[in-house]
Amino acid sequence: MGHGRLDDKPVLLVLPLAWMNLSGEAVEPLVREYAIAGDHLIVVHDDVDLPVGRLRIKFGGGTGGHNGVLSIVLALDTERFYRLKLGVGRPAPGQETADFVLAPFGAEELPMMDTVMDQSVEALECLVVEGATEAMNRFNRRAVSGD
Repeated sequence: MGHGRLDDKPVLLVLPLAWMNLSGEAVEPLVREYAIAGDHLIVVHDDVDLPVGRLRIKFGGGTGGHNGVLSIVLALDTERFYRLKLGVGRPAPGQETADFVLAPFGAEELPMMDTVMDQSVEALECLVVEGATEAMNRFNRRAVSGD
């Protein structure tokens, strides 16, 4: 867990050590302890409904079948928080989703994932500093390339 400031805004960066499906058990006590409002919570997660290299910022909505997000929704009793979704693409027909998302990226995907990681940091900074409208306009339309 890291404390800091970003453009004079307090920021708490947390990487839960719980199983992904139990993310809510890690997030809920922090939200309670630091009195974090939903519009100040940003959950970063993978999304199989987005192609590899695509980012999407969203506020609220369903879980998209993501068990980690479901765990957070159930623990907080709300869907009203920001999500930064990182596209990982769809599994091959017949491949289990869990096996797919836990597998390493292919050699052809690695340069794109390096780029998307850098851009996800930019997207988070923009969301915190410049606000949701600017961040969504800037990053929801842009697919990254590995170049």
